[in-house]
Amino acid sequence: MASSENQVALRNLKQDGISQLVDPQHASKALSTDLVNLAKEVQKADSFVRANVGNKLQVIVEQIRFLQAQAEKVLGEAKRDNDIHHIACNCKKIPGNMYFMYERPGGQRYMSLISPQEWGSACPHPFIGAYRLENDMSWTPEEETKTRASDEALIEQILHNKRVLAIAQPEPAADAP
Repeated sequence: MASSENQVALRNLKQDGISQLVDPQHASKALSTDLVNLAKEVQKADSFVRANVGNKLQVIVEQIRFLQAQAEKVLGEAKRDNDIHHIACNCKKIPGNMYFMYERPGGQRYMSLISPQEWGSACPHPFIGAYRLENDMSWTPEEETKTRASDEALIEQILHNKRVLAIAQPEPAADAP
């Protein structure tokens, strides 16, 4: 037997011969405090919704700022690459090679395969910078080549692991009729 403290007493009202569990007269009456409490709950819910939307919008704003910075970086690199491709070069440009930029006294820049170290003291013009031509015909400044190489190695490793995972996954079994 269940103890009396665990039992719930239900009213069994009869109206028109039908049993009812709720007294319609008491259920339809709202106290003024009920309306105030309801208004407070609605206001509280509005505040939570506004805060939630604000938090989500803040994340989107941060993503927009990040994407703007990325777009500026891409456009800056594209301009640099375009400018370098238009610099005089009397040799065939081959991806993977390092090219060295020099500037003549009149301000004209040119690309060479000969580094300042190879020139030594006989270097004819001031050295501006070194760039490696990539397979996608973009240019990587010499100081960024190690970072780019490690990024490419990581990408290759990820692609290799995806291929390994794709090969290792069993095909789903066909449903038997």
